[in-house]
Amino acid sequence: MTNRRVRVRFAPSPTGPLHIGGVRTALYNYLFARQHKGDFILRIEDTDSNRFVSGAEEYIVETFKWLGMEFDEGVDAGGN
Repeated sequence: MTNRRVRVRFAPSPTGPLHIGGVRTALYNYLFARQHKGDFILRIEDTDSNRFVSGAEEYIVETFKWLGMEFDEGVDAGGN
């Protein structure tokens, strides 16, 4: 088995507010990364331009801040 650092990501589309299923998936990834001293990454998947909602990206980031889930890399966090 390799000794590489765990890196998980959550990649929502900016098509509106997060739903509970998305938050649950992000929470699982967050807890897994923290348990294994890994990285939790937010990647906004802006590939669905037809359903893009202005302000959704900011809403997503603010939702995770409100939940206390901090990303190691992402929209407003560092990266490698």
